[in-house]
Order: sequence, then C-alpha cells, then structure tokens
Amino acid sequence: MKKFFVSFCLLGLIVTAEAQDLQTIITDAEVQRVVGTLASDEMEGRRTFTKGIDKAAAFIAAEFKSYGIQPLKGSNQYLQSFAMIRPKFISASGMLNESALDTKQIIAVTCSKDLQVTDKSGYEVAVIAKGANLFGEARKYSGLTKNTIVLVDTSFTSSFGRLAQLKGNMFYSDKSVVFVLTPETAIKSITIDAKHDIQEMPLANVVGMIPGKTLPNEYVIFSGHYDHLGINTRNMVNNDSIYNGANDDAAGTTAMMLLAKYYAATKSNDRTLIFAAFTAEEVGGFGAQYFSKQFNPLDVKAMFNIEMIGSESKWGKNSAFITGYEKTDMGKLLQGNLTGTNFTFYPDPYTSQNLFYRSDNATLARLGVPAHTISTTKIDVDPYYHKASDELSTIDISNMTQIIRSIALSARGIISGKETPTRVDTSSLR
Repeated sequence: MKKFFVSFCLLGLIVTAEAQDLQTIITDAEVQRVVGTLASDEMEGRRTFTKGIDKAAAFIAAEFKSYGIQPLKGSNQYLQSFAMIRPKFISASGMLNESALDTKQIIAVTCSKDLQVTDKSGYEVAVIAKGANLFGEARKYSGLTKNTIVLVDTSFTSSFGRLAQLKGNMFYSDKSVVFVLTPETAIKSITIDAKHDIQEMPLANVVGMIPGKTLPNEYVIFSGHYDHLGINTRNMVNNDSIYNGANDDAAGTTAMMLLAKYYAATKSNDRTLIFAAFTAEEVGGFGAQYFSKQFNPLDVKAMFNIEMIGSESKWGKNSAFITGYEKTDMGKLLQGNLTGTNFTFYPDPYTSQNLFYRSDNATLARLGVPAHTISTTKIDVDPYYHKASDELSTIDISNMTQIIRSIALSARGIISGKETPTRVDTSSLR
C-alpha cells in the first residue's frame, strides 16, 4: 500500500510538472509570435520556389536550433534538400519491330537529357491492352523504380498524349519509362532516341528530431506544411496581393514547432520524435512524398499532421477533428489521454471532401502508418481558404494555444511507447 501511495504521488508530480510546462512553454504570446512571423508580409506568401519560402525555412531552422533539437541522423543541418525534375521535350524518334515510330507514338518519362534505348538495354516490357484503365495502369510505372518499355494499345490514340503529364514534376531517378503507342504486344527489336532539356527545381523540407530514450528506432512524426500560394495580383482583396496563409498552414506549422519546443524541454519521449515542416504541399505534396521515402514505414508508429487549426471547429472551442478517424484507433487513444480535460477530438465531419488523402499524412497512410491530420477548419464554408484574407487577424490565438496543448497531452501514451495505434488497412488500395 505504501509503495502504491508513493507511485501515485510520483505520477501526480509528473502530471503537474507536465501541466506547468505546457502553460509556460506553449503560450498565447509564443503562438502569436511564431504564426505571426510565418504569416507576415515579409514571407511573401511562402510560395514554392521563391525567396519568401526560403526566408520561412530559415526561420523554422533557427527556431529548431534554439529549442536544442537535432537534425536527422546523417545530416548536419535542418534543411532536407531535394529537387523536382522538369523534363522539357525536345525530340523523340525510334523503330519498333523494324517499323518507324512517329514522334507522337513515344512518351519518355525520364531524367536523362539524351535517352537511348534498344532491345539490348535490359528494359522490362509491359503492355497496356485495350479496355484497360490507361492512366491507372500508366501510374504504376511513373515512380521510375524500373527501366520499362510500356506498349500501349492504339485504342488509346486520342488520350495517349496526356501521359506526358506524368513527367510534369518528378523526383530524380536513374530509371526511365518509355510509353509506345502501338498495336504490337511484343518486342523483337526496338530503338528509341529521346531528348529533353532537364530543369532541376530545388526544394527543402525543414526537419529536426529528438532521439528516443528507450525506443530510438521507433518514430512518431509531428508535421505541417509551411508553403502557401505566394503573391497574386489578379485576385486581390482590398488591394492586398499577398496570400499570407495564416491558417493554411502557418497555424499547423506553428503547432508542430511549439510541440518540438515543449518536448525538447520536457525530455519525456521514449520513442524518437521527428518534426517536419513540409514544402510543396500546395503544388502536389512533394515535400511529404520525399520525406516519407526516407523511412521504413513499419518503424513509424504514428504521424500527427496538423493543418488549419486557427479557427474554431464546428463544435466550438476546445475541439478538433481527425481525418480518417475510423481507419485506426489513434483517435480513441488520443482522447483517452485527455480524460479529465474539456477537449474533444471528433471524427472528420467532411468525409465527402476526402481530406484524409488530401494532406501530407497521405503518403505514409497509404503505406499503413496510422498517419492522420488534425484540423478545425470548416472546410465547406471557410471564408478565407486560399484567399488573400487568410491573415493573422483571422486566427483565434487562445483557442489555437489550447489545441496545441491538448495535442501534447493526447500524445503522451504514444511518445512514451506505452500505446501504439493500429495500422491503416491498405488492402483496398492495392
């Protein structure tokens, strides 16, 4: 009984200490400072490939350094740099089974300036037959994981040219895929010569980590995207052309940053915590896609993606919703850690919007990770969404502070390793 009483008292002291840390680290003033900086005119709307987003990245990296968190293993900086490749078509020619191929019969998805392929090049051969789903089948090869020649039936002549969209934005790869429009279903001989002007577009996520004390190889990710829409002089609001993106998603990025600050101070994590500010969400989710490739998905035990928490939810203050709530038991675990508080996590009420697969949690969720987005925005009626009016003045700072504190409390069981959410069933995605 005495041991039980002592243990109970220690638990009470820990909970009290955590509450004090929450109150002193995650404050209204700190929330306003960080979200206000990210959403300031100085950041010029944080559009991908602009000086504004570079300024935002530098600010986030400096904050990470001040918190005392580390770069990812193997890196000496917080910027996780990569590039998107944009091939600009110059020419294409070839022969298939001794018959000449017209330029319009060849689409090469490649990062090579001068691609030359023959039947001796070791390329695998695939066929997209009449009646197949052309784009669904074509996307299977667009990841450029294998050198492949894909023979596409001539019944797709009218839509074949649209496959060029697959090379609009790509990660660098030394593999190539060549689509050939032909009635042939086998290759006896082939030569392909395709030339492109290759443009590299540099990007960077901002990523830091706090190593786990006892479970360092198990990861919990906290994330938000820091890019927005930039400057648009054609759709101004009251002569304002800067799309500041205060709620979308300076708010979520701020939450991720202050959670990093809080966990760095409390040092309460047994699992390794990863904090990621993603780039290029607004133009295709490329930052999250690149980031996700750096992890074995089985090692990632949970992902808290935070987006647009700067307003009250449809249920009012002290509430938020979780996308894909029914796909794992993560929401129930989080709510269990909030017993005794007045905060509630609800299932996503906007399922028709397909939000679970529209944000940066999607890449890892498709790989089975319990990766969910936490949000409050009334997405069906949000008056500021993707408008110049999405400014700091629209943010409910005190409510946002409570949301961030509640996320910190709700994650206790997961970051300690005592709770592990069930994984997303991916069988229906295959």
